[in-house]
Amino acid sequence: MPGMREIFAHRLRVRYSECDQQGVVFNGHYLFFYDVALTEMWRALFGDYAQMVDQGYDLVVAEARIRFREGARFDELLEVSMPVAHLGTTSMVVRPVFRIDGRLIADGEVRHVFIDPASKAKKEMPPQVRSVLEPYLDGAGQAAGAASGSQSP
Repeated sequence: MPGMREIFAHRLRVRYSECDQQGVVFNGHYLFFYDVALTEMWRALFGDYAQMVDQGYDLVVAEARIRFREGARFDELLEVSMPVAHLGTTSMVVRPVFRIDGRLIADGEVRHVFIDPASKAKKEMPPQVRSVLEPYLDGAGQAAGAASGSQSP
């Protein structure tokens, strides 16, 4: 496997409307922030997401977990790092890390499954997606079959 590349990160500014009555970002917005970062990562690595859908592949969230450490506040610049933790046969796992000025705000794990857009059935990860994402594996993860020979979904 080629050497690990720098982890993709996206920055966004917390808007007033994203904060709750406690003055911190409402917890549900972190998955939205993650989705924005994933979209930007996809654009940077692959180009137009719609092109993948036109080629018969789509990506859906199968599982998501966020652990909250500290609340982000209005007008802070939030950085979302997107380490790829695992590439399975039909799935991938990203472990987003949310930071402000280096402080850990939240982290988590999101498992995506590749599907056929028409039938919604699971589909093997496109080879071109795997080859682009493998160098971004964070070291804790591995490509399916890379070390243990296992084929994870």
